[in-house]
Amino acid sequence: MNLFQPNPDHHHVHIIGIIGGIASGKSLATEYFRQLGATVLDADGIAHEVLSEPDVVAALRERWGNGIVDDAGQIERTALAEIVFGSANSSQEELKYLEQLVHPRIGDRLRQELAGFDGSRVVVLDAAVMVKTGWDKFCDQILFVEADRELRLHRARQRGWDEKEFSRRESAQESLEKKRSLADFVLENNETPPHLQRQIRDFWDSHLDLDMRN
Repeated sequence: MNLFQPNPDHHHVHIIGIIGGIASGKSLATEYFRQLGATVLDADGIAHEVLSEPDVVAALRERWGNGIVDDAGQIERTALAEIVFGSANSSQEELKYLEQLVHPRIGDRLRQELAGFDGSRVVVLDAAVMVKTGWDKFCDQILFVEADRELRLHRARQRGWDEKEFSRRESAQESLEKKRSLADFVLENNETPPHLQRQIRDFWDSHLDLDMRN
């Protein structure tokens, strides 16, 4: 049961959460749902907006100095990542500070977006920290994208990460075992993109009401 009961005058909005390990293919799965007609809520995109809020910028500058912002006065995400996902002993504490500052704001925006939908539709929520924040409680169904670690590490290296950064970022999230245990369905993504796409199409056709898909 999601947290957003529909207005009696409106059809139900069905919310699907996409979870998985880093570089498992969550964004690709989300894009395939979009192509089928789902509305996508991207928590990372909302996080970008939150990081632009003047009071958030001011708080981060106060804590970490002017090196955290670019020439336009906006948060420089690469510098931010070095602080909260770096190898320094303080990184874990700094990540906790950042999460306490921005996660409630992101959650509020997600609630507003979800509460604003008034038609019969499928909404896909893509949020890397969905389980950690409790945003999985927003969802009617949870789908876990599964991929072997070596394959995920290979994909992460294509993003420019080394194994240490990959491991640090993954350790900052809930364990894969916990994520998988929450899933209603598992999408296997160790093969080609069309293989993942077929699984999503099968799920779409088999587990969602026709009225929602149209």
